[in-house]
Amino acid sequence: MKARTLIALLGTVLPSAALAQMPMSHGGGVASVTPLYEMAKGWLTKSAEQMPEANYSFKPTPEIRSFGQIIGHVANSQYVFCAAVKGEENPSKADFEKTTAKADLVKALNDSFAYCDGAYQINDMKAMEEITLMGSMKGSRLWGLTLNLSHDFEHYGNVVTYMRLKGMVPPSSQQGGM
Repeated sequence: MKARTLIALLGTVLPSAALAQMPMSHGGGVASVTPLYEMAKGWLTKSAEQMPEANYSFKPTPEIRSFGQIIGHVANSQYVFCAAVKGEENPSKADFEKTTAKADLVKALNDSFAYCDGAYQINDMKAMEEITLMGSMKGSRLWGLTLNLSHDFEHYGNVVTYMRLKGMVPPSSQQGGM
């Protein structure tokens, strides 16, 4: 019995110890999430650019957002998350979910990413400072960046579905997408 327990324990501990010795390819802190942010940014902006304007009003079912409303929602949310991380008032007063023209939505999305770029350049000391999001959610600035990133990927998943339903290949599945 004791030998089995020791073997099981070593089987658990040794791989963990080996992983702990491996260098992280993107470092820690903000540097660890920035490449993922760049990936989400590329995929979302390419999706917005590639979807024909006629499909911006497309809704798979009547109860959910249209493709354009998703793009507008992402733009709105980016300003909310990144303003909190930067310690600023939200500079955008627009509600891009109500915008319908493709060119305006692509511009809004690109502008929101340009605004967020600065948030993903904070240093790791600042990244550990506490912020409040949406009135009551508290976490570090790095948490806010990660929340923004997970929100971007959540809605990229929606965008992928809409593109597939329209017979399109989403950017993450295109040649060189990953």
